[in-house]
Amino acid sequence: MDLGSLKPASGAKKKRKRVGCGPGSGHGKTSTRGHKGTQSRTGNAQPAWYEGGQMPLQRRTPKRGFTNIFRVPCQVINVGDLDRFEANATVDIDALIEKGLIRHLRSPVKLLGNGEIKKALNVTVHRCSQKAKEAIEKAGGQINLVG
Repeated sequence: MDLGSLKPASGAKKKRKRVGCGPGSGHGKTSTRGHKGTQSRTGNAQPAWYEGGQMPLQRRTPKRGFTNIFRVPCQVINVGDLDRFEANATVDIDALIEKGLIRHLRSPVKLLGNGEIKKALNVTVHRCSQKAKEAIEKAGGQINLVG
């Protein structure tokens, strides 16, 4: 056995389809493109969602609901996440970024009441749920809201 006798496995390689080479090839005349229509002509570039002139799917489906353009997305923290701070610490936006609880200052921070807290903390955030406020005050801490 030598390198000259190596062959690919049977069925691994296919001969390329040679189109437009006369009627004897079986791919002559229209070159496998059929008769007429957009796809038979050169320069055919339709988007993937094009349905041949049929009413497109995004226009056939009914529209429901709406998007509130005034919605302000908040960065959410739970009360249980504040357990990594020491007791009587001041937890403000900078401290939250430093601990990796929020990413940036571009959107407001909202404190939610999921989890438990046993330490008294002085928390400063933009928004706060009623349950979170009760949990912080029950632990002996206090909530300050930034406008």
